[in-house]
Amino acid sequence: MMQAKSKLQFFLGLIDLEDFLKEPPFCFTVEKRASGCRFVKYDPETCCVFIEDVQTATGKVVFQHSAGRSVKVRTLRDYTHLRKRLTSKLIFLLVSACENNAALSGKKAEKKSKAVLKQFIVVINGSNSIIKWEMERGLDQTISSVAGESYTVKIDVKDALQRWMDQEKFAITLGHQRFKPVWRDTWFVLKYHSDALFDFPFWFGFSKRKFTIDGKISHLTIKDKQERFAVEELFDACFCPAR
Repeated sequence: MMQAKSKLQFFLGLIDLEDFLKEPPFCFTVEKRASGCRFVKYDPETCCVFIEDVQTATGKVVFQHSAGRSVKVRTLRDYTHLRKRLTSKLIFLLVSACENNAALSGKKAEKKSKAVLKQFIVVINGSNSIIKWEMERGLDQTISSVAGESYTVKIDVKDALQRWMDQEKFAITLGHQRFKPVWRDTWFVLKYHSDALFDFPFWFGFSKRKFTIDGKISHLTIKDKQERFAVEELFDACFCPAR
Protein backbone atom coordinates (compact mmCIF):
# COMPACT_ATOMS: atom_id res chain seq x y z
CA MET A 1 0.00 0.00 0.00
CA MET A 2 2.88 2.39 0.83
CA GLN A 3 4.49 1.75 -2.56
CA ALA A 4 1.28 2.44 -4.48
CA LYS A 5 0.69 5.66 -2.54
CA SER A 6 4.26 6.92 -3.15
CA LYS A 7 4.01 6.24 -6.85
CA LEU A 8 0.67 8.03 -7.13
CA GLN A 9 1.78 11.20 -5.34
CA PHE A 10 5.18 11.63 -6.98
CA PHE A 11 5.09 14.19 -9.84
CA LEU A 12 8.59 15.50 -10.58
CA GLY A 13 11.90 14.98 -8.81
CA LEU A 14 15.09 17.06 -8.86
CA ILE A 15 18.41 15.39 -7.99
CA ASP A 16 21.91 16.85 -8.04
CA LEU A 17 23.82 14.97 -10.76
CA GLU A 18 26.70 14.19 -8.39
CA ASP A 19 24.28 12.84 -5.76
CA PHE A 20 22.73 10.63 -8.44
CA LEU A 21 26.14 9.25 -9.42
CA LYS A 22 27.32 8.73 -5.83
CA GLU A 23 24.15 6.93 -4.76
CA PRO A 24 22.45 5.72 -7.97
CA PRO A 25 18.79 4.83 -7.47
CA PHE A 26 17.31 1.40 -7.96
CA CYS A 27 17.98 -0.05 -11.44
CA PHE A 28 21.03 2.19 -12.09
CA THR A 29 24.68 1.28 -11.55
CA VAL A 30 27.73 3.50 -12.11
CA GLU A 31 31.07 2.12 -13.28
CA LYS A 32 34.22 4.24 -13.23
CA ARG A 33 36.47 3.45 -16.18
CA ALA A 34 40.24 3.73 -16.29
CA SER A 35 39.89 6.87 -18.39
CA GLY A 36 38.01 8.53 -15.53
CA CYS A 37 34.71 8.31 -17.40
CA ARG A 38 31.70 7.30 -15.32
CA PHE A 39 29.53 4.85 -17.24
CA VAL A 40 25.91 4.65 -16.09
CA LYS A 41 24.15 1.35 -16.74
CA TYR A 42 20.42 0.68 -16.54
CA ASP A 43 17.71 -1.48 -18.08
CA PRO A 44 16.20 0.60 -20.93
CA GLU A 45 12.89 -1.26 -20.55
CA THR A 46 12.32 0.12 -17.05
CA CYS A 47 12.65 3.84 -17.76
CA CYS A 48 13.19 6.54 -20.40
CA VAL A 49 16.53 8.38 -20.30
CA PHE A 50 17.06 11.50 -22.44
CA ILE A 51 20.57 12.50 -21.35
CA GLU A 52 23.49 13.36 -23.61
CA ASP A 53 27.10 12.59 -22.70
CA VAL A 54 28.19 15.27 -20.27
CA GLN A 55 31.59 16.60 -19.19
CA THR A 56 31.78 17.41 -15.47
CA ALA A 57 34.57 18.75 -13.28
CA THR A 58 35.51 15.16 -12.39
CA GLY A 59 35.29 13.67 -15.87
CA LYS A 60 32.91 12.52 -18.56
CA VAL A 61 29.56 10.87 -17.75
CA VAL A 62 27.90 8.51 -20.25
CA PHE A 63 24.44 6.99 -19.91
CA GLN A 64 24.67 3.61 -21.63
CA HIS A 65 21.52 3.40 -23.76
CA SER A 66 20.63 7.07 -24.09
CA ALA A 67 20.66 8.63 -27.56
CA GLY A 68 20.49 12.12 -26.07
CA ARG A 69 17.59 14.48 -25.57
CA SER A 70 16.16 13.86 -29.04
CA VAL A 71 14.33 10.67 -30.01
CA LYS A 72 13.26 9.84 -33.59
CA VAL A 73 10.33 7.66 -34.63
CA ARG A 74 9.42 6.75 -38.20
CA THR A 75 6.36 4.51 -37.94
CA LEU A 76 3.05 4.60 -36.13
CA ARG A 77 4.08 1.45 -34.31
CA ASP A 78 7.27 3.13 -33.01
CA TYR A 79 5.28 6.20 -31.97
CA THR A 80 2.69 4.12 -30.14
CA HIS A 81 5.43 2.22 -28.29
CA LEU A 82 7.20 5.44 -27.26
CA ARG A 83 3.94 7.08 -26.20
CA LYS A 84 3.13 4.12 -23.96
CA ARG A 85 6.57 4.35 -22.34
CA LEU A 86 6.31 8.12 -21.77
CA THR A 87 2.98 7.65 -20.00
CA SER A 88 3.96 4.69 -17.82
CA LYS A 89 7.67 4.97 -16.95
CA LEU A 90 10.02 7.30 -15.11
CA ILE A 91 11.65 9.83 -17.48
CA PHE A 92 15.16 11.11 -16.70
CA LEU A 93 16.39 14.42 -18.10
CA LEU A 94 19.58 16.39 -17.43
CA VAL A 95 19.10 20.13 -16.85
CA SER A 96 21.56 22.92 -16.12
CA ALA A 97 21.32 25.64 -13.48
CA CYS A 98 23.25 28.57 -14.96
CA GLU A 99 24.52 31.89 -13.70
CA ASN A 100 21.90 34.59 -14.02
CA ASN A 101 22.75 37.94 -15.58
CA ALA A 102 20.80 40.24 -13.25
CA ALA A 103 21.10 43.16 -15.69
CA LEU A 104 18.97 41.32 -18.23
CA SER A 105 15.64 39.53 -18.12
CA GLY A 106 13.64 36.92 -20.00
CA LYS A 107 15.11 35.42 -23.18
CA LYS A 108 18.04 37.86 -23.20
CA ALA A 109 19.15 36.64 -19.76
CA GLU A 110 18.85 33.03 -20.87
CA LYS A 111 21.01 33.59 -23.95
CA LYS A 112 23.70 35.44 -21.98
CA SER A 113 23.75 32.96 -19.08
CA LYS A 114 26.33 30.39 -20.17
CA ALA A 115 28.24 29.59 -16.98
CA VAL A 116 26.86 26.33 -15.57
CA LEU A 117 26.69 26.46 -11.77
CA LYS A 118 25.38 22.93 -11.23
CA GLN A 119 23.64 20.17 -13.15
CA PHE A 120 20.59 18.26 -12.01
CA ILE A 121 18.57 15.29 -13.16
CA VAL A 122 14.84 15.90 -13.43
CA VAL A 123 12.72 12.79 -12.92
CA ILE A 124 9.25 12.87 -14.48
CA ASN A 125 6.80 10.28 -13.22
CA GLY A 126 4.99 9.39 -16.44
CA SER A 127 2.65 7.02 -14.60
CA ASN A 128 1.29 9.76 -12.34
CA SER A 129 -2.31 10.32 -13.50
CA ILE A 130 -1.91 14.10 -13.93
CA ILE A 131 1.47 13.89 -15.66
CA LYS A 132 0.10 11.14 -17.90
CA TRP A 133 -2.88 13.32 -18.81
CA GLU A 134 -0.63 16.29 -19.64
CA MET A 135 1.62 14.10 -21.79
CA GLU A 136 -1.27 12.50 -23.68
CA ARG A 137 -3.01 15.85 -24.22
CA GLY A 138 0.17 17.49 -25.55
CA LEU A 139 0.90 14.61 -27.93
CA ASP A 140 -2.73 14.46 -29.11
CA GLN A 141 -2.83 18.20 -29.80
CA THR A 142 0.43 17.95 -31.73
CA ILE A 143 -0.82 15.12 -33.94
CA SER A 144 -4.16 16.80 -34.62
CA SER A 145 -2.41 20.02 -35.69
CA VAL A 146 0.00 18.54 -38.24
CA ALA A 147 -2.37 16.31 -40.26
CA GLY A 148 -0.06 13.38 -40.98
CA GLU A 149 3.04 15.44 -41.71
CA SER A 150 6.48 15.03 -40.18
CA TYR A 151 6.86 17.08 -37.02
CA THR A 152 9.00 17.80 -33.98
CA VAL A 153 7.55 18.38 -30.54
CA LYS A 154 9.50 19.74 -27.57
CA ILE A 155 8.41 18.62 -24.09
CA ASP A 156 9.60 21.18 -21.52
CA VAL A 157 9.69 21.35 -17.70
CA LYS A 158 11.12 24.87 -17.34
CA ASP A 159 7.90 26.41 -15.98
CA ALA A 160 7.73 23.82 -13.20
CA LEU A 161 11.38 24.42 -12.26
CA GLN A 162 10.98 28.19 -12.26
CA ARG A 163 7.83 28.07 -10.12
CA TRP A 164 9.45 25.70 -7.63
CA MET A 165 12.58 27.88 -7.42
CA ASP A 166 10.51 31.01 -6.70
CA GLN A 167 8.32 29.27 -4.11
CA GLU A 168 11.20 27.59 -2.27
CA LYS A 169 13.60 30.57 -2.59
CA PHE A 170 16.07 28.10 -4.07
CA ALA A 171 19.65 29.28 -4.59
CA ILE A 172 23.00 27.65 -5.27
CA THR A 173 25.87 28.44 -2.90
CA LEU A 174 29.38 28.53 -4.33
CA GLY A 175 32.01 29.72 -1.88
CA HIS A 176 30.58 32.78 -0.15
CA GLN A 177 28.12 33.61 -2.93
CA ARG A 178 24.52 32.56 -3.47
CA PHE A 179 23.11 32.42 -6.98
CA LYS A 180 19.51 32.31 -8.15
CA PRO A 181 20.04 30.35 -11.37
CA VAL A 182 18.54 30.42 -14.83
CA TRP A 183 17.40 26.97 -16.00
CA ARG A 184 18.64 25.69 -19.35
CA ASP A 185 18.29 22.45 -21.35
CA THR A 186 14.98 21.72 -19.64
CA TRP A 187 13.46 19.74 -22.51
CA PHE A 188 13.55 16.66 -24.68
CA VAL A 189 12.32 16.35 -28.26
CA LEU A 190 10.27 13.80 -30.14
CA LYS A 191 10.84 13.82 -33.92
CA TYR A 192 8.39 12.02 -36.16
CA HIS A 193 9.25 11.54 -39.84
CA SER A 194 6.41 10.52 -42.12
CA ASP A 195 6.74 9.02 -45.61
CA ALA A 196 5.06 12.02 -47.24
CA LEU A 197 6.68 12.81 -50.59
CA PHE A 198 6.22 16.57 -50.35
CA ASP A 199 6.47 17.46 -46.68
CA PHE A 200 6.59 21.23 -47.22
CA PRO A 201 5.39 22.36 -43.75
CA PHE A 202 8.15 20.32 -42.11
CA TRP A 203 10.82 21.49 -44.55
CA PHE A 204 9.96 25.13 -43.87
CA GLY A 205 9.82 24.70 -40.10
CA PHE A 206 6.03 25.01 -39.74
CA SER A 207 5.61 21.64 -37.98
CA LYS A 208 7.41 22.47 -34.77
CA ARG A 209 5.32 22.17 -31.63
CA LYS A 210 5.92 22.50 -27.89
CA PHE A 211 4.10 21.71 -24.67
CA THR A 212 4.99 21.83 -21.00
CA ILE A 213 4.86 19.29 -18.20
CA ASP A 214 3.98 20.78 -14.85
CA GLY A 215 3.57 19.52 -11.30
CA LYS A 216 4.98 19.65 -7.79
CA ILE A 217 8.75 19.19 -7.65
CA SER A 218 10.37 17.11 -4.91
CA HIS A 219 13.99 18.08 -4.24
CA LEU A 220 15.66 14.71 -3.59
CA THR A 221 18.91 14.70 -1.63
CA ILE A 222 21.13 12.13 0.09
CA LYS A 223 22.57 14.28 2.87
CA ASP A 224 21.64 11.83 5.61
CA LYS A 225 20.39 8.26 5.98
CA GLN A 226 16.75 9.29 6.42
CA GLU A 227 16.70 11.29 3.19
CA ARG A 228 18.56 8.52 1.35
CA PHE A 229 15.97 5.98 2.51
CA ALA A 230 13.13 8.24 1.32
CA VAL A 231 14.70 8.54 -2.13
CA GLU A 232 15.22 4.77 -2.38
CA GLU A 233 11.62 4.12 -1.31
CA LEU A 234 10.30 6.53 -3.92
CA PHE A 235 12.23 4.92 -6.76
CA ASP A 236 11.38 1.41 -5.60
CA ALA A 237 7.70 2.36 -5.71
CA CYS A 238 8.00 3.58 -9.30
CA PHE A 239 10.18 0.80 -10.69
CA CYS A 240 8.53 -2.09 -8.87
CA PRO A 241 4.82 -2.98 -9.15
CA ALA A 242 2.79 -2.54 -5.99
CA ARG A 243 2.16 -5.73 -4.06
